[in-house]
Amino acid sequence: MTTVRAWLILGLLVSPLAWAAEHKARVLMILSNGATRGEFSARNNLWEYAEPHHVFVMHGYEVDFVSPKGGAVPFSLDADETDPPGMVYYTLRYEGFRHKAERTHKPEQIDPDDYSAAFIGGGAGSLFDVAEDARLLSIIARIYENQGVVGGGGHGPGSFANVKLSDGRYLVTGKRVTGFPNSTEVKSKWTRGGALLPFLVEDRLRARGAEFLGKSDLPDKHDPVIDQRIVTAMFLPSSAIVAQEMVNLLKRRRPSH
Repeated sequence: MTTVRAWLILGLLVSPLAWAAEHKARVLMILSNGATRGEFSARNNLWEYAEPHHVFVMHGYEVDFVSPKGGAVPFSLDADETDPPGMVYYTLRYEGFRHKAERTHKPEQIDPDDYSAAFIGGGAGSLFDVAEDARLLSIIARIYENQGVVGGGGHGPGSFANVKLSDGRYLVTGKRVTGFPNSTEVKSKWTRGGALLPFLVEDRLRARGAEFLGKSDLPDKHDPVIDQRIVTAMFLPSSAIVAQEMVNLLKRRRPSH
């Protein structure tokens, strides 16, 4: 993991401003409005959104937030609950993250043709609303079919499983992907082994025909998985790496004809 982190930091420092000068584009971050099941509160994981936000901004992208209902969205591991690392702190203090999170757009306010990429971070909230919101799923499909990049980590890729392309196929069918694995979910006291969730990420991705890669399939459990223009990862420490890999793909992207 040390090597991966070092690679990430180097990547963030290699001429992001030069890239920004030659390419202006927008990234859509899709967040949950949250859900409550008794004492269980499903939210968005702050760190799994703030760190990717920083990566996108540092590479010159404009980042917009959208949620099923619009308006304010809830976070776990928030700054009031824990001392965030430097990248998260910087994002909250200087990049307007909190302002956007309190005023997320509604799906009908979003034109998918305006975006080069879509991102869904961790936190179980998205499994309750984003994964079942036809408007957001359609936006993700359109961005991908416009030669855009789709990325996410943790529970976020669970929503990708429900995205259908214009030919009726699921986005993830035949693709190598990962996300929060069953082997970890069944040990979670927070979700009661996944019993409090509407579905398990790994199960849903496999059901849609994806080739799911678990911890035993990767050299390092924090490695991102990249297949065509889909970037996924299992756990929180990989969120910024997913964003960096998305940027790398966008740099190489060529207009479709």
